[in-house]
Amino acid sequence: MAARGWANSTMTAVGVAAGAGAAQFGLVYGLGIVTWQPVRNGADNSLWLANLTWSLWIAATSTVLGAVYANGSGTRRLPATAASRSTVDLVMRIATALAAAIGALVTVPLVVLPARAALRADTFRPEVTAGAYAVVGVLAGLVAALIAVNVRVIAANVVASTAWVWLLAAVAVADAVRAHRTAGTAQLAAWQFLDKGWFHDVLHIPGAFLMLGVALLIGVFSALPADRRGDNRFGIAVSGAVGPLLVAAAYLLSAPKPTVRMDDTAYGFSAYAVIAGLAGSVFVAVLAPLRPRRRVTPPTPDRDAATSARGAASPAREAVPAPGVVGPTADDDSDLTQWTSALAGDAPGYGLPASPPATAGAGRATPGMHGVPQPATGRATASMDGVPQTATGWATVAEPVSPTVTRWAWSDVPQPRQTRDFSDPATS
Repeated sequence: MAARGWANSTMTAVGVAAGAGAAQFGLVYGLGIVTWQPVRNGADNSLWLANLTWSLWIAATSTVLGAVYANGSGTRRLPATAASRSTVDLVMRIATALAAAIGALVTVPLVVLPARAALRADTFRPEVTAGAYAVVGVLAGLVAALIAVNVRVIAANVVASTAWVWLLAAVAVADAVRAHRTAGTAQLAAWQFLDKGWFHDVLHIPGAFLMLGVALLIGVFSALPADRRGDNRFGIAVSGAVGPLLVAAAYLLSAPKPTVRMDDTAYGFSAYAVIAGLAGSVFVAVLAPLRPRRRVTPPTPDRDAATSARGAASPAREAVPAPGVVGPTADDDSDLTQWTSALAGDAPGYGLPASPPATAGAGRATPGMHGVPQPATGRATASMDGVPQTATGWATVAEPVSPTVTRWAWSDVPQPRQTRDFSDPATS
């Protein structure tokens, strides 16, 4: 069973990572975000760098997504001892991250084959260069995956950052289609949504604030669930930097020294976005202990035993009937038992002692129909054969009327039948 659990987790990691990589490259190719074209001028060089950035980031995020999904959905049997359980679990997570990296290698052929169309003067094999960047992305994603599978809040930050990048890319593509731009329609995690707002024609201030603000918000809101769960404070504090760090690594590795003006905002502020995300998660980790919390005291065996002892020592509360309602009494139960015993043939004289006669009084049984005691409430509601009946709020049983037997007494007990001897002259 343990081997089956390991196999399921590793195969799940491989499949999810490969599927995530294929799906993401299908989106960038279909939406025109990545287009491998021959490089002839500076604008084409900017497009080449953007393609490398997207390829590296997709390879990295595919690795992380595959490892996180397999680690969260995998079921495995662990040893009983705590030390063995922790060791096996750690090995299992490392194996899951490695399996996800293997699955993410599917991004390499998805980059190499289309990149053959990108002719460059500085390299005779552009597809090899593009494929190498995809491999670097898988390695960077492996490092992030090893951290994400062990720290849940970091995994949440990476997933949220990936979702935001794709949402922003979809909006940027729609804006590019409106502006009749077809090649390189979206930058990674950046959108220059205004024609104005340039600082010295180098930095796009609105786009920079958008990148920094979203990184800060993702760092805060992805750390809040971990704070409610009571996760490790250090993990919560550093979680906000991991998602933006993958974006910054993609930019810096693809172009360590960017020279194109259009990319200065995204390349430069991607590093500041890491600081902004880190500030958001640190804010949650630092201020969370100052927030008032509802203290819940876990139950202990000593406290439960003391509570049970106090409950047993306390006197039982007697039920008080509502005003005007008379409940059953002990005399009523004895009367009913006497009548049912007589009906079954267990009248006095046949083995059962006779019940003592009931005395009249408030809340006690009084003589009723055919000598059978009836409960008295002081309120006659009906009569039968001239004998008043009372309402008690509960069902009462009366003796059936018999033409010959009117009450049970010693004289009503059947006597043994005597036979006459006709041979005796004295009796005849």
